[in-house]
Amino acid sequence: MAYQTIRQEYLQIPVVTRFYTTACVLTTAAVQLELITPFQLYFNPDLILRNSQVWRLITNFLFFGPVGFNFLFNMIFLYRYCRMLEEGSFRGRTADFVFMFLFGGLLMTIFGTFVNLVFLGQAFTIMLVYIWSRRNPNVRMNFFGLLNFQAPFLPWVLMGFSLLLGNSIIVDLLGIAVGHVYFFLEDVFPNQPGGGRWLKTPFFLKMLFDTPEEDANYNPLPEERPGGFAWGEGQRLGG
Repeated sequence: MAYQTIRQEYLQIPVVTRFYTTACVLTTAAVQLELITPFQLYFNPDLILRNSQVWRLITNFLFFGPVGFNFLFNMIFLYRYCRMLEEGSFRGRTADFVFMFLFGGLLMTIFGTFVNLVFLGQAFTIMLVYIWSRRNPNVRMNFFGLLNFQAPFLPWVLMGFSLLLGNSIIVDLLGIAVGHVYFFLEDVFPNQPGGGRWLKTPFFLKMLFDTPEEDANYNPLPEERPGGFAWGEGQRLGG
């Protein structure tokens, strides 16, 4: 009975969020069990180009370090904001969501080459948080019960939290920068005088991922609690 409940809850997670978070957890588990090592996963342009180790283009987004506070913190934020994007502004637009993943991943890979980052998963999480926060500007956030602010400030608060923990903020800045590029090209520039839509999802992705019918019994997560926990709890203004 418990297995059926867990399985049902797992299958209720939208497909892209389910696939990505599962891949991250399994990758970390494989490292913890010493089936693989981080040296086989990290981003290295020389090994990719000279030794054809193309899997590194993907695996560097899947490893968030050993199991601990940092890993759990990133997984919670990745799951929550990835899912809320997929069930919110990308509802019924799975192909567009996958294209956002590909676009963001490509930009991060290019920028990551110049700033010498070997794992880009955390930056990708910040990108998701940034895009969600800009598309939900009226949501009020509460961080650890200490700070109250509106959603667009969340990526910057997380960057400050990383700084307090002694982590490099280059990762956070990269995620914010890539998230802003996507948000500007997708949400801002098309609505400007003389603007246009530069980001167009390829037709083959729409053929693969978009379906004409939706499940009437599908129950998305409420966006009134965007953080899901005390450090990111929120509510909409006027609610």
